[in-house]
Amino acid sequence: MTTPGNRHFSRIGGYALVLALAFGTSACSRVRSHQGYVLDQQLVEAIQPGIDNRDSVEKTLGRPTFIGQFNSNDWFYIQRESKQLAFASPKPVKQTVLRVRFDTTGNVAAVDKAGVERVAKVNLEGDKTPTLGKDRSFFEELFGNIGAVGSVGQGGSTADNPDG
Repeated sequence: MTTPGNRHFSRIGGYALVLALAFGTSACSRVRSHQGYVLDQQLVEAIQPGIDNRDSVEKTLGRPTFIGQFNSNDWFYIQRESKQLAFASPKPVKQTVLRVRFDTTGNVAAVDKAGVERVAKVNLEGDKTPTLGKDRSFFEELFGNIGAVGSVGQGGSTADNPDG
């Protein structure tokens, strides 16, 4: 037999459950972000090799995101859109890298574009950096060089050897 008090508690419990679900799922929403240059396709298509120079590119597209480290004749404009779920690492959804190459006189030589297919995936291996070479045990590391360092005829210094 249900009493009015029991119905009241079950109704409150139902409201509490709905509220808990609403708060719980709100933390799992997707976050989209945009970083870098805002690319306008018409302006990019307006840059013509052999016609434009550094000044006209800067007036049309603005200052580059960065200039090439090894070749100052390369200008890069980079935009990236990424998505992230709650506290997970952000994942790139869309990326455009626009590279404007100049010749030695400062005129545009080429305009290249690359997308998200060029994003490298780096797999981290925990808190240890893998190294090349032999895997040695603790005792081999500790006692491995006994007798090899500084002995005569094995690359030791002449100060250790009174005859040499």
